[in-house]
Amino acid sequence: MNLIIDIGNTVAKVALFDQTSMVEVVYDSNQSLDCLEAVCSKYNVRKAIVATVIDLNECVLAQLGKLPVPILWLNCNTPLPVTNLYETPETLGYDRMAAVVAANDQFPGKDILVIDAGTCITYEFIDSLGQYHGGNISPGLWMRLKALHQFTGRLPLINAEGRLPDMGKDTETAIRSGVKKGIEYEIAGYITAMKHKYPELLVFLTGGDDFSFDTKLKSVIFADRFLVLKGLNRILNYNNGRI
Repeated sequence: MNLIIDIGNTVAKVALFDQTSMVEVVYDSNQSLDCLEAVCSKYNVRKAIVATVIDLNECVLAQLGKLPVPILWLNCNTPLPVTNLYETPETLGYDRMAAVVAANDQFPGKDILVIDAGTCITYEFIDSLGQYHGGNISPGLWMRLKALHQFTGRLPLINAEGRLPDMGKDTETAIRSGVKKGIEYEIAGYITAMKHKYPELLVFLTGGDDFSFDTKLKSVIFADRFLVLKGLNRILNYNNGRI
């Protein structure tokens, strides 16, 4: 059984894979990872991979140090099943690379745009030859809502859920519609531009934030919330001789 530990900006995800099949996902604090002992007691874990976008505190490091299996720490020197053309691989977030690895694994030989809508929204492109060209980073949903509140004198911090008219009818709906529809139009714009250049483009959507797409391009979007976890598992298998 493979143990996948994905430590993000807001939460940690711990997943168990039986070779390529995901068995369970557990969400935990990225400051404690208290679930690890129970997970290792429940499953016969043989190998593990750890990927993090934050600096780990002593508590988390201690939990990881107790794991009874070898750990692959994902970094810029980790061998990958795709070609990385990013000019500064040491600054590339593991989640960005893991997502394209998973998408390429599902559809090898295809041009793919991966959109990860989480704390940030990232846009990643991997071509039909399995070459990752890079991508862009944009503020995510909550980051935009908080920025409007924090960097203005009077705009309130509003909930992302609620009325969503085409044009805001009050300050609350103006902010919510402006942010959510802005993200929707941004994503649709990326898809349209990339489709012009790569007509057979496939699009993957992943991440923690959900969006509804009122677009004619809906049919080319594959939604997979666990794309990063699947990519990390693919990298772990690749580094242990499993193709």
